[in-house]
Amino acid sequence: MLGIWTFISHFILLGLFTQSPLHLFLFSIIMIMFLVALSGNGLMILLINVDSSLHSPMYFFLSWLSLMDLMLISTIVPRMAADFLLGGGSISFTGCGLQILFFLTLLGDECFLLAFMAYDRYVAISNPLRYSVVMSRRVCWLMVAGSWLFGLVDGLIQAVFTLRFPYCGSQEIDHFFCEVPAVLKLACADTSLYETMIYVCCVLMLLLPFSVISASYLRILVAVLRMRSVEGRQKAFATCSSHMTVVSLFYGAAMITYMRPQAYHSAKQDKVVSAFYTMITPMLNPLIYSLRNKEVAGALRKLLGRCPCGH
Repeated sequence: MLGIWTFISHFILLGLFTQSPLHLFLFSIIMIMFLVALSGNGLMILLINVDSSLHSPMYFFLSWLSLMDLMLISTIVPRMAADFLLGGGSISFTGCGLQILFFLTLLGDECFLLAFMAYDRYVAISNPLRYSVVMSRRVCWLMVAGSWLFGLVDGLIQAVFTLRFPYCGSQEIDHFFCEVPAVLKLACADTSLYETMIYVCCVLMLLLPFSVISASYLRILVAVLRMRSVEGRQKAFATCSSHMTVVSLFYGAAMITYMRPQAYHSAKQDKVVSAFYTMITPMLNPLIYSLRNKEVAGALRKLLGRCPCGH
């Protein structure tokens, strides 16, 4: 049976859109989202680094979140845009493996970083007197390093194992980037054991951090409800609810993609779900977490005041 199979040396990404007026309009929206994500996250990194009033653990984590979002969206969108505008979509085995590695590393990084950020807010609200001790600079750096380490291990495991399968026949990946479930559909071998391993990885990479986030925000909510100040309670509740909205979008989309059995995946649905955590959440994160913040707005005004063009 192996003798009649033609093994392939590269894949062809079919992309998110076809060439039509409607899809050209949707592509334009995606590019606007990409530019908003780049400018929003880039601005956050700049403000947090140049303004000393933002040198606290919360903003330290936010700067890393912005960097991860910048890298995540840059791993996917420029390649997708080039394929749409120039046609083709051919990607080598190595290129596909690197895209899987970078994407899953950044996805894992963000999963754990969001959990550490939720824990940071929990400590700040529930135990403010010991906050500077619990969330010392050393602890913050260890949390960031841990996020990168866990993400890198997950990315390496999935990239190596995915490309170890034999691929033959069709070269076409019905997706806009090399996402593991879409690539596995082209494998000429039984992938059920590997899918079980992916499921276990996802329980660790998605459910555990999401449980920490849920528990942290639940404790924060309890503390908020005990506040005597109505204005303070409303402000804290609005912040927590907006944070949980973004977290739910990010984790929900990732869980739908990586924790469903392969038989339940449809290409069209997978593309839409993937767009949430590759494009929409990197655009929303700086808006939800930071740019609505008065301290960040103050830092922006100071920066603009120092700019020669403002005079």
